[in-house]
Amino acid sequence: MRFSHRLPTSLEENRLSRAVAARRARGAPLYDLTETNPTRVGLALPPWPLQALSAPENLVYAPDPRGLDSARQAVVEHYRARNLSVGKERIFVTASTSETYSFLFKLLCDPGDNVLVPAPSYPLFEHLARLEGVELTHYPLRYHQGWFVDADELAELIGPRTRAIVVVHPNNPTGSFLKRNEAARLLAFCRERDLALISDEVFGEYEFGPAPERWPSFVESEDALAFCMAGLSKRGLPQLKLGWLVIGGPAGEAARASAALELIADTFLSVSSPVQHAAASLFAFSDQFVVAIRDRLEKNRRALKAIAGDKLRVLDCEGGWSTIVRAPPSHDEEAWALQLIDDGVLVHPGYFFDFAEDGYLVLSLLPQEAEFSQAAARLTARLGE
Repeated sequence: MRFSHRLPTSLEENRLSRAVAARRARGAPLYDLTETNPTRVGLALPPWPLQALSAPENLVYAPDPRGLDSARQAVVEHYRARNLSVGKERIFVTASTSETYSFLFKLLCDPGDNVLVPAPSYPLFEHLARLEGVELTHYPLRYHQGWFVDADELAELIGPRTRAIVVVHPNNPTGSFLKRNEAARLLAFCRERDLALISDEVFGEYEFGPAPERWPSFVESEDALAFCMAGLSKRGLPQLKLGWLVIGGPAGEAARASAALELIADTFLSVSSPVQHAAASLFAFSDQFVVAIRDRLEKNRRALKAIAGDKLRVLDCEGGWSTIVRAPPSHDEEAWALQLIDDGVLVHPGYFFDFAEDGYLVLSLLPQEAEFSQAAARLTARLGE
């Protein structure tokens, strides 16, 4: 039986996965600095509001393709608390940001159309686009005392079949936010060339200190058609599968996009009623998760800087859940990652995130503090030798 060409040609494990499996089969300990599941890192929180998921209205099926009114109002209040104004009529509730990407690729692209995505960035883009028959072109993020978008480089990559520009704000794994001048240029490109802007802001609440030049969010965009997504996953509740999408831009274009998205969402109706009815309670509960996660990120960032000292080059980042270490040039990044597995430390090599050049290792800042410090010490001993 032949399967779809949208699937990868090979589903075999890579060398790193095989090395990890072999170490775990031996029962050898492994500090996992790729862990990004907030439910598995020992965050101390009060009891769950489980009663919010057992409301009697959950026994009645009354779907709304845009999402239940109460769930969309919870999203409105979430942004209001961040001093951002969002109209409920421009909000769609989804099961996840991955589903949101799927809906937007269906909305904006015919098979063979093109979307620009940043590199380095989220490794799932390739799969999400391929499953929709969409082609990707990577525009580079450059690093010089911080990450930035070279607008001229990006402009040269826009072709006749380009339909959208994706930004991740802040980027995963670089932790870089778009600056106000960068956001203005991107919106101008979209307006002038009839493109949509897709902004993934799932890490938007995890910034490391204030920065006046930082672009706050695209949810209030009026200059060009923009789709801004986020979800409860990075607010500590990935198992509840609740995401959302805010449509911005000129009123007429936004209304047309809303009508088309309603048809797409109505085809699937994938968001469960219980999680929507509980949305307001879940936002309130996840506020505590956000505080706990921020504290964990900051403590691990400080620990890494103290342990690494001047032995390792840790790149600057402005937010998010990851940090990046520059590996010495004596080995390629995969060789370093394999050696670190032998030392009991698991990290991601940069090519997982489409770095343009070799020599980067990506670390999650989310693991428990004692484990993170132990892993950072072993990593420094290996790379700094």
